[in-house]
Amino acid sequence: MPQRETNLARLHADLRVLGATVAIAESLTGGLLCAELTRTPGASSTVRGGIVVYATDLKTTLAGVPAELIAARGPVDRDVALALSHGVRARLEATYGLGVTGVAGPEPQGARPVGTVFLALVGPDGETVAERSFPGDRAAIRARTVAAAVDLLSRECREAITALRSL
Repeated sequence: MPQRETNLARLHADLRVLGATVAIAESLTGGLLCAELTRTPGASSTVRGGIVVYATDLKTTLAGVPAELIAARGPVDRDVALALSHGVRARLEATYGLGVTGVAGPEPQGARPVGTVFLALVGPDGETVAERSFPGDRAAIRARTVAAAVDLLSRECREAITALRSL
């Protein structure tokens, strides 16, 4: 089994151990993140679903990002990623909310250069936001964003399992 599939299978196994689910709100990846998470057989027990909020207005109407936040900071911002995560977690009733927003190119968006990505994860143990600057073309930036988001969720699940085992 290739490493990618092994890592995804382990992630889903970890989510099942935790009795946890995940919901995804994604912008620049346009559905690729949810597609990646559902590649593994049995993912229906851990993935609640996802929303693609590619258009800026949908970040507000579908994911609950405050319009004032987007007006003040723009759609590519750490707090927007965090709001995406909170919104999708609540709306899809999941244990974890995973949100990504960024600039895949080919043009910058406002002051944000191509390759700027914000990833956010919200769960029972708190929230994490990461900013990344990925090199490459549009496809490479999107693929790296998906990999980084899966890694963020995987690390959080492993830490939660470690904490459970130390009780």
